[in-house]
Amino acid sequence: MYLEIITPEETLFTGDVKLVQVPGTKGSFEILHNHAPIISSLQEGAVRLITTEGSEKTFAIKGGIIEAHDNHITILGETA
Repeated sequence: MYLEIITPEETLFTGDVKLVQVPGTKGSFEILHNHAPIISSLQEGAVRLITTEGSEKTFAIKGGIIEAHDNHITILGETA
């Protein structure tokens, strides 16, 4: 899957990932390979990802929106 995490100030991450965990406004959820298309709002919390190489990264956000379709994920967020 290809992930982009974009804020008004900068692009925090772009690259291939195995897993993305996000703080959805109705509860946290994960996106894995071939996830059903989704658009959701995000609340304050941590975006956690695991790259295809196996390294883990975490980014703090104040809120935002996530869109996922065809193994392409875009997070538009505000940094904490």
